Amino acid sequence: MASSFRTPRRAAGRHAAAAAAALLLAACSGGDVLDGDGAERPIHELYNFAADTLQERDFERAAELFDDLERQHPYSSWATKAQVMAAYAYYKADRYDEALVAIDRFIRLHPGNRDVAYAYYLRALCHYEQISDVARDQSRTGRAVEALQEVSRRFPGSRYARDAALKLDLARDHLAGAEMAVGRFYLRRGHYLAAVNRFRRVVEVYETTTHAAEALHRMVEAYAALGLVEEARKSAAVLGHNYPGSAWYQDSYALVAEGGPRAKAERGFFQRVFGWLF
Repeated sequence: MASSFRTPRRAAGRHAAAAAAALLLAACSGGDVLDGDGAERPIHELYNFAADTLQERDFERAAELFDDLERQHPYSSWATKAQVMAAYAYYKADRYDEALVAIDRFIRLHPGNRDVAYAYYLRALCHYEQISDVARDQSRTGRAVEALQEVSRRFPGSRYARDAALKLDLARDHLAGAEMAVGRFYLRRGHYLAAVNRFRRVVEVYETTTHAAEALHRMVEAYAALGLVEEARKSAAVLGHNYPGSAWYQDSYALVAEGGPRAKAERGFFQRVFGWLF
């Protein structure tokens, strides 16, 4: 994952997941059930050893210990808790596929468990952490959006839903950024209709993101290049109405107010388009 997306947002997701996991660990105390391997060790000691290993940041070893506890005592309430903590340990170890397998299994087996909200949230984080650079395939981003939306839908008002809503905004902004990157590519190469389609999608689907104003400006550029005066006028009007103080709005006029030979050649066109706006 590119650091431009991952560094600050990943840290926020990890801190939120860690805080929730700490609550799950804190909820586990006591217990006198013995294991069945002849050592007569209480299950809570096995669990606490795995929890200590997790807190020592030996995440892969902790995941193995939680998995072992569940295999040895599949019908214990500790085993149910260990499933969630194993998923969290895999997540912390950046082993997202193993984490997702563990989470999906927990949700399937324990849909009414008190920790199921955290499981859905952790699943969303696993997808969120794998969001790739805008120049790459965005299928993981799409899965992150779906998983975050599911958290908000299933558990409205929860602390997980609130954090999911924040991350959903960031993920949608990332998807819009990917559309913009493709649109700019087409625009630079003179594929104006293809560019317009990308920019229009940003305006229609991701209108609340930080990319909407630029998308409208780029649509003006593309329509201008195609000689579609009325379409450029409409895009400019929307840009001026929704983002009157935006630098993109000013840039649309600057295309002809300043610049080289092409700007001068198109000056008459842009005066017709923008004259009534400025």
